[in-house]
Amino acid sequence: MAQESPKNSAAEIPVTSNGQLEDSHEHSFNRDLKRSLPAGLGLSETKITSHDFDSTKEGVVEAGPFPGKGSSASPKSTVISASSAAASRLAGQGCDLIIPAGGRAQQKSGPVVLADEVKNPAMEKLELVRKWSLNTYKCTRQIISEKLGRGSRTVDLELEAQIDILRDNKKKYENILRLAQTLSTQLFQMVHTQRQLGDAFADLSLKSLELHEEFGYNADTQKLLAKNGETLLGAINFFIASVNTLVNKTIEDTLLTVKQYESARIEYDAYRTDLEELNLGPRDASTLPKIEQSQQMFQVHKEKYDKMRNDVSIKLKFLEENKVKVLHNQLVLFHNAIAAYFAGNQKQLEQTLKQFHIKLKTPGADAPSWLEEQ
Repeated sequence: MAQESPKNSAAEIPVTSNGQLEDSHEHSFNRDLKRSLPAGLGLSETKITSHDFDSTKEGVVEAGPFPGKGSSASPKSTVISASSAAASRLAGQGCDLIIPAGGRAQQKSGPVVLADEVKNPAMEKLELVRKWSLNTYKCTRQIISEKLGRGSRTVDLELEAQIDILRDNKKKYENILRLAQTLSTQLFQMVHTQRQLGDAFADLSLKSLELHEEFGYNADTQKLLAKNGETLLGAINFFIASVNTLVNKTIEDTLLTVKQYESARIEYDAYRTDLEELNLGPRDASTLPKIEQSQQMFQVHKEKYDKMRNDVSIKLKFLEENKVKVLHNQLVLFHNAIAAYFAGNQKQLEQTLKQFHIKLKTPGADAPSWLEEQ
């Protein structure tokens, strides 16, 4: 039985915007499709739908049974589907797939790059401010409760006693420093006055022949006192400089560490109190994470408190050793210089300065004389 050969050219299927076939071409399409099918297959109904790539029934062609002459074949159906899985396979081949609103797919060359989540600096700053505010609130509440006598505080009796002694000694050393500076100022004014008085006596000794010897004696005495006063002034200034370094640098550095220790103690007590309050409350799914987080923060501040307490103990020990050594030398210097000055022992006064390696700066000593310049 002769069969009619199928057409080589593809049939054009005009589709409207809503996916329906145009009525004018429906019969011609059925006729061409019928000719292209093998014998024994009939065509009773053809349905073509068109959707976007997101639909799973895109491009479906359904062929129902067609009663033919002498044909006993059962109804068959052919389904051709291009679903979104095909589109995902196309996207995985190294190109970007762009689907505009019209439903037509376009390809854009280039690899698919997944960018990491960019951190927002503003959010980081906001988180830091939140943590700082929470810590400040807890510490302020702890300080107020301690002042009102409602809260408990951690006390190291031995360390607290050493800190109180250090602060009391610092006040006393500052008082000695002020008095020594006052003595230095007054001594400088007295030396300056004695030097002027000696120059005035020397001038009158040259102009008054009758009192030449008397003015001369007084001029020599005042000049000698001024010289010894300058030597004593150098010893006192050296004493002031050493005590000032001890009080305003060494002791102050230790007290700065003490302040850090006290801040760490307040934070430790604040988080300890917070943890105790949470432990006294109910334990359920909402409070257990808070208790665990509070336990972690308490452990962090406990380690910080222990470290600062150890640092303060070490600094107090070294400070005591350094203080004894420095003050011993300076007190010996001050005593020997004052005793030699008021005893009129010029040699002993100069020997005292040499013992402590103190060099006096004589006005105009650095400038060479006119003989040296020649």
